[in-house]
Amino acid sequence: MATIVNIFLVSFVVALVPVLADYDMLQDICVADLSSSVKINGYPCKDTTSVSENDFFFNGLIKPGSTNNSKGYIVTGANVEKIPGLNTLGVSMSRIDYAPGGVNPPHTHLRASEIVFVLQGQLQVGFITSANKLISKTINAGEVFVFPKGLVHFQENPHIVPKRTREAHWVPES
Repeated sequence: MATIVNIFLVSFVVALVPVLADYDMLQDICVADLSSSVKINGYPCKDTTSVSENDFFFNGLIKPGSTNNSKGYIVTGANVEKIPGLNTLGVSMSRIDYAPGGVNPPHTHLRASEIVFVLQGQLQVGFITSANKLISKTINAGEVFVFPKGLVHFQENPHIVPKRTREAHWVPES
């Protein structure tokens, strides 16, 4: 009897997996109608006759953001609010600029993995596994690091600005 129950339980769990997963899209594009008053999980689709190339374009990651704040970093998101064509695609991108010593504190993304690419400088990155093991590495310009979905992770600019020293300038009297 116990074997029958175990087989039933495994079959039940396997049958639930497709229900718990995200489904494939039903249409090829669903550009977000950001002006719609309809509030749903995401945005309703814009009429396809009004979709343009600008719905899939964003140039806001070109310039560094100001890190002159208490956190020492600034996030510039390239998400559905900036690129309406991302609606329903399950992907976004961000540029994060760090001041020396700036830290993006431990956080998690329950429905997505994250990949970090260092454009310039170096970054100390890491995550904690479900077995409470820290996986951490310093990555340099041109390198990437992946944070698995649902795991607590962080990023830190390990560069510390040296304290300024006063310079004495002697100007001869004339």
